[in-house]
Amino acid sequence: MSICLRRRDLISLIGGAAAWPLSARAQQAAKTVIGFISSASPGPYAPFLSAFHNGLKGAGYVEGQNLAIEYRWAEGQYDRIPAMAADLVNRRVVVIATSGTPAALAVKAATSTIPIVFAAPGDPVALGLVASLNRPGGNATGVNSLVAELGSKQLGLVHALLPTATRVGLLVNPNLTPTTESVTRDVMAAAARIGLQIDVVEASNSREIETAFGTLVKNRDDALLVGPDALLLARRVQLATLATRYAIPTLYNVREYAEVGGLMSYGGNVVDAYRQVGVYTGRILKGAKPADLPIVQSSKFELVINSGTARMLGLIVPPPLLVAADEIIE
Repeated sequence: MSICLRRRDLISLIGGAAAWPLSARAQQAAKTVIGFISSASPGPYAPFLSAFHNGLKGAGYVEGQNLAIEYRWAEGQYDRIPAMAADLVNRRVVVIATSGTPAALAVKAATSTIPIVFAAPGDPVALGLVASLNRPGGNATGVNSLVAELGSKQLGLVHALLPTATRVGLLVNPNLTPTTESVTRDVMAAAARIGLQIDVVEASNSREIETAFGTLVKNRDDALLVGPDALLLARRVQLATLATRYAIPTLYNVREYAEVGGLMSYGGNVVDAYRQVGVYTGRILKGAKPADLPIVQSSKFELVINSGTARMLGLIVPPPLLVAADEIIE
């Protein structure tokens, strides 16, 4: 009798073991699958990706539990993005979240039906991503951090820090069109109003960043503005290190630069922007339509000053700037 019981147990055990792979596959198949495509690299973007996950979690979606995410990272090679966008479309993901203007434009060109939630630094209407801010229309919505529209304000902060400066460099990625063109026009117009000369330097990889700083030194630029770009942000440690090494006071567009040793930053909260991308993605997964979700625009801009870097550069930050700062990093 005991032998029969053991035999039945064994048969049950074998049957259960055989069912495990099928059960696992069924659970995997039941997960909602979305896409995430970024112009940058995963390592430097970890804080933003974490914020995206937090936004999804707030809507009830957790990767590995009820959600699967297909990631695509261009790692600064923007020419790879259209193929990545086409691949995600072919995989029939239910939503595609994008990071950076090149990714948003590529996905928008690849599909008119799959919902898109973007994080873009510039005006999404001017970029052709949406019809209007309040009523996006079509299949795309998202967040405009306004990073690309603050060039004149940032140049004004440089002038406040260095009132005797006459030449200022502007570092941009030539591959980031049309954002780079818009930022350059804005900064040039602002510079003309206050009598500054702008030297535009370009870089699309680490080696070109090194070369750009050599050009800035040769031009004897008094300061530097760093334009908005996922590739440049991903190389923020390199930029902050070179700016200190060559003693070039530099103003950046997001606080993450100042946190790794950059002198000053002025811009919106990028971490919160990516959290909002996660929130909107979750809402769409629950049935909302992108056309009905207004574009979220950054409403709070923060000035962050790294006083330790200022001391290394031998700079005395004027009291009005210190008072205006939202945060001073010691």
